[in-house]
Amino acid sequence: MTRNIKNIRIIKALLDNPAGMLSKYRLAKLSGSSIPWAIEFLKKLEEKKLIKNTKVLDYDGLVDYAIEAMPKQKYVEFFVRGPEQFLKTTKLEYALTTYVAENYLYHHLFPSRYDLYIKKDELERWKAFILKNGLFGKGNLRLILAADEALLKEAQTIKGLKFVSTPQLMIDLKKEGGVCMEGYTLIRKEQQLQEHVQKR
Repeated sequence: MTRNIKNIRIIKALLDNPAGMLSKYRLAKLSGSSIPWAIEFLKKLEEKKLIKNTKVLDYDGLVDYAIEAMPKQKYVEFFVRGPEQFLKTTKLEYALTTYVAENYLYHHLFPSRYDLYIKKDELERWKAFILKNGLFGKGNLRLILAADEALLKEAQTIKGLKFVSTPQLMIDLKKEGGVCMEGYTLIRKEQQLQEHVQKR
């Protein structure tokens, strides 16, 4: 597991618990890193004024840090008829992100493309499965080879489909840019409103 993957896991745990309720020991455990590693990385984030202790001071800055740390993504594109039903029939692991995930979880974006993380070693199985009902080439389905397969274990199931965690979705939306950035901004406004209500 690379250094950046551990760091991104720590960032996602912070984004998921911005109020600072997690201990450094707990962050180390969640990220699969050693306690000294987690403490050193948290100190670096604190120096950048992104956090204080384990409390998030700059949510957007943390997301940007994660995007910069992300390994370059490799993906393959396809066209599939009825992608939603298609995904409900597979037994292969996946986690939807960007357009469709945002639409299901927060309802701001049109689900124009199904972007999903998969295990690298299952790509050939996915290709064989897709080509029974689909075609190679730019279309409505994008398979992203997960650099960190832990995000597949974090997946939440809603109405028979599997989605990435909210912190992963926020990172992916901002990284995708364009209309996905609009979705990101709207979700942040909702989160900030909720945080304000909880403080009252």
